[in-house]
Amino acid sequence: MPESPEVQALAEFLNERASGRTITSVDVLEFRTIKTRAAPPESLVGSEITGAQRFGKHLDLAVGGRHLGVSLGRHGWARWSRPDQPAPEGAPPALAVLSLDDGSEVSLTDAGSWVSLGLFVVDEPRDVPAVAKLGPDPADPAFAQADLDAVTVGRRKQLKAVLQEQESLAGIGNAYSDEILHLAKLSPVVHAAALDERARERLFDATTSTIRGAITARRGIPIDQLKSAKVASMRVHGRAGEVCSVCGDTVRSFSFGSTTAEYCPTCQTDGALLGADG
Repeated sequence: MPESPEVQALAEFLNERASGRTITSVDVLEFRTIKTRAAPPESLVGSEITGAQRFGKHLDLAVGGRHLGVSLGRHGWARWSRPDQPAPEGAPPALAVLSLDDGSEVSLTDAGSWVSLGLFVVDEPRDVPAVAKLGPDPADPAFAQADLDAVTVGRRKQLKAVLQEQESLAGIGNAYSDEILHLAKLSPVVHAAALDERARERLFDATTSTIRGAITARRGIPIDQLKSAKVASMRVHGRAGEVCSVCGDTVRSFSFGSTTAEYCPTCQTDGALLGADG
């Protein structure tokens, strides 16, 4: 799933490459991606792209006074190419293609078995319903301890779920929530309400340093290499069965609800194994 550091790098890439270019054609290959039927993506033909930015895990292209909001969902992404440049072998299928006046193409792809990519043509970015509901973004320099406290104090909800709840904190998904909790030395299943002040401070420091550090690290990496760079950077996520780089214990995996958490028992749960691991 794309998360804020990678989407930020994608937005910066498109802001640099696509700004000032005019959309000459839009080919929507999967009609289920269109979420604004009264204003389909094809209505943007002839308009100039004036910028690209990120909102949480969403991409936004400013186009001719309107906005193309792209909900990347679980498996969505973008590919930049020329018309005569074939897609790499094994590349996910393009569900929509924006052709630009310099011959470049922006293909919006989805690697999932079900369509999670969504396209919205709107007047303002926050006219996209999911963007309007976003909570504060830890990447924002203005994000403060009080913002984190507001969504954790008194919350009887498991900490990993709180981190992934976009209405609470924008941009964090399954992978970075694992990384944040490992750095903060907190269990993924502890209720947010159980955290004392010191634990909330650790969580704030881990959240901001993880997300902001990853944004810095991804900046400038070619967009087709961002996923592999993300995977390579993980300390615990996707590392079940491997050695924890901090303490030498074995990283474990635990499934609960509709998600899976990777964690280190020594670093995060006082040695306790969660769920089926026990």
